[in-house]
Amino acid sequence: MNVIRTPDERFENLPGFPFTPHYVEVNGLRIHYVDEGASEVILCLHGEPSWSFLYRKMIPPLAAAHRVLAMDFAGFGRSDKYTDRHAYSFQMHRDTLAGFIEALDLQQITAVVQDWGGLIGLTVAAQMPRRFARLVIMNTYLPAGEPLSEAFQRWRAFVERVGTNLPVGRIIQSSTVSTLADDVLAGYEAPFPDAGYKAGAAAWPLLVPMNSDDPGAAEMLAARQALSTWEKPVLVMFSDGDPITRGGDAWFRRLIPGTREQPDITIKDAGHYLQEDKGEEIAQHILEFMGRTPL
Repeated sequence: MNVIRTPDERFENLPGFPFTPHYVEVNGLRIHYVDEGASEVILCLHGEPSWSFLYRKMIPPLAAAHRVLAMDFAGFGRSDKYTDRHAYSFQMHRDTLAGFIEALDLQQITAVVQDWGGLIGLTVAAQMPRRFARLVIMNTYLPAGEPLSEAFQRWRAFVERVGTNLPVGRIIQSSTVSTLADDVLAGYEAPFPDAGYKAGAAAWPLLVPMNSDDPGAAEMLAARQALSTWEKPVLVMFSDGDPITRGGDAWFRRLIPGTREQPDITIKDAGHYLQEDKGEEIAQHILEFMGRTPL
């Protein structure tokens, strides 16, 4: 498979993102991550079509008290990118995240997941429970082949139509409540100099299982079953302005026993990319959650 790497100059002078890049090789790919602070491990996982830049408002307050890592999935951010859309699969992303955790020997992880970061991150947490101490679940789901929302189906059809001509900045802006500055939009577009770099972004929406025998459906069904007996602390925080994942917060709270001792939190006036709209507020909720649930 042909692999390309976004030129470093694309990431110069990004607003609010002064973090030193770190890299680790996982399954033949160079994977980028932010690594700031010390103490307990917080692992932040992005979704489609964003990258660790999405967490830039959350990293400083979290890193003041803990060690914060924000990984870029293969095909996104500063991580290596396949040029062939068919190189991307649920299993490849799962193996990348599991390999990343093992390569850095991360323990007692507080996972912060959103969008595809939840589909992959929660699956890996269910498969590697001894490495995880807490879960923070935001605007995501664990689809196992049942019918999904009309909003998601419209989104999937749009991506299928435009393919690697995906307008990344416009997508981020359309799914946030805040009006984003031009340099912020450029930050989201930085990993993708042209359409040739967008195979991963074009692939992810089409990898969501639409039928029970689609790749990933069985793994996410198994993750649901594991989470239904999960007793470790779980904080669920969904925004009030995301039509794609609306109702998922109540679904996770019914499913996971570990949510029952935590407050019901809704992030108000925020869209799908709630980290962009309310990053500092979300970081404070996470710090309070970790304070309530010491290791």
